[in-house]
Amino acid sequence: MAREFFVTGTDTGIGKTVLSALLCAALDAIYWKPIQTGSVEGTDRATVMRCAEIPATRTRDESYIFEPPVSPHLAARWANARIELERIRKPALAEGEKIVIEGAGGVLVPINDSEFMIDLMRHLGAPVVLAARSSLGTINHTLLSIAALRRAELPIAGVVLIGERNLDNRAAIESYGDVRVIGEIPPLAAINRKALRGVFEQHFDLEAFRA
Repeated sequence: MAREFFVTGTDTGIGKTVLSALLCAALDAIYWKPIQTGSVEGTDRATVMRCAEIPATRTRDESYIFEPPVSPHLAARWANARIELERIRKPALAEGEKIVIEGAGGVLVPINDSEFMIDLMRHLGAPVVLAARSSLGTINHTLLSIAALRRAELPIAGVVLIGERNLDNRAAIESYGDVRVIGEIPPLAAINRKALRGVFEQHFDLEAFRA
């Protein structure tokens, strides 16, 4: 199996954290969010621990954490700090371990005055899983994100659509984006480890997560 994935999204609030929890549960992976904003409302690490039902030992500390629920560059500025890529180092993995890395916001969210989330992806070098909504507007947002990832020469593992199934939007993204939709997350009545693993088994292309 592939050892690492970077989960990003076409927008804020797209479902990256649920997708990250799903992958952690399905792949028995470690969770890491290098840059966390909005901690005053709770952290994504706590959400993943709850949803995937994993202990803190299966997560890693954030490199940067800020309370305000705003863009990383702004949260850092308000804290009189600057996010430096050199300070963000991928955790060491034991033999056979896997890691799911979650970004903040979309691919072009700024992290300082000259770098973006996409620069963090390049810095870490993990294949990218792009979370996108399945509903109206997703084609434009998804294709723009894919174009940005390709310009940065980042490996794209595939797209995961979140929401009610829409076969037309799925076909358009695969055709116009020349990319695979490797999974779908339907609306869930409950979000827990069993439900997430079930979605992975039923709605994901397992081959996409192999080395």
